[in-house]
Amino acid sequence: MKKISLQWKLTFLTTVLITILCGCLTFFLYKNGVYYFDTLQESITDQGTEPESVYIDIPDNEWDDFVAQFSMKVYNSKSDYRSRSLLITAIVALFGGAVTYFISGRALKPLRKFSETVEKVQAQNLKDYTIEENKIAELDRLRISYNKMLMRLSESFETQRQFTGNAAHELRTPLALTQAQIELFAAEHPDAQPETTEFLKLLLEQTERMSQMTKTLLEMSELRSVPCNDRIELAPMIEEIITDLEPIAEKKGIALDYDGNGMMIGSDTLIYRLIFNLTENAIQYNRTNAQVHISVCDNGDDILIRVGDNGHGIPEKYRESIFQPFFRIDKSRSRAHGGVGLGLSLVWEIVLLHKGAVKVEESS
Repeated sequence: MKKISLQWKLTFLTTVLITILCGCLTFFLYKNGVYYFDTLQESITDQGTEPESVYIDIPDNEWDDFVAQFSMKVYNSKSDYRSRSLLITAIVALFGGAVTYFISGRALKPLRKFSETVEKVQAQNLKDYTIEENKIAELDRLRISYNKMLMRLSESFETQRQFTGNAAHELRTPLALTQAQIELFAAEHPDAQPETTEFLKLLLEQTERMSQMTKTLLEMSELRSVPCNDRIELAPMIEEIITDLEPIAEKKGIALDYDGNGMMIGSDTLIYRLIFNLTENAIQYNRTNAQVHISVCDNGDDILIRVGDNGHGIPEKYRESIFQPFFRIDKSRSRAHGGVGLGLSLVWEIVLLHKGAVKVEESS
């Protein structure tokens, strides 16, 4: 069920209140008017019993007709008075509701702007969306609390990034040394037993995987320091990416192609990595003997890059989660492809750094 906005709730409650007040006022006014109508009618009707209270000079043979016509006129007047009263009540209530909707809309405008600002906040741009001071005391207190929360979150994320970068930096050297020692040992013992050879191969694969993960974490921690002022022509970059990924695609019988071109300002290195990761992911999780198509559309204000494949698709409930670090829909299948669970997360970070958006579209 769709939720009702605060503006409509205020309008509804105010309209109900106005209707009740106008209804009560109309009821009492109607009762008062009817009382005087009835008093007047009784004065005319009782002319024969209390002649001193009547000052209308009408012949006796016409008096009965006059009383009948007068009673009918009073009845019609009361009916008309009642109808007009109800109509005026309805008009006043509707007018009051419309005025309330307009006034409440103006009053809630700062809250609406507040909500729009909050929706734009991402982990990478916390400081850019602090709320400016406003004239509403209640919202100003909320603004101060909200800005303080953003500052605390920004400091926490910065601490997290620094820790991730430092940890990745410290792990990189020992992992490289471990990998080199394993490769050296394997080269010096070519006649080792099959069990030993298989064990060394497993160690080398896992060490390589950890080295790749460390490298990606280090890149993610240093994203914010990368300048984004390169002028990038996308078509030549995509051609280079296709060339680099062609050997992987050929193993699965996947054809790579692209269409379109566009110019953008950003980090040449990061945009290359973004398209590379998306294309590599499309190849790894695609069907065999299928196709991966990259399209670029430049509409003047934005660049739309779409990477499509013939894979099995992603369930709707996972379409945002796949951009989280280390998230896997099928862990066993993902590890079989050799991924470390950070490729799409890096894509997400790069897109946000360039003030863009990324999403998964439904399979056709």
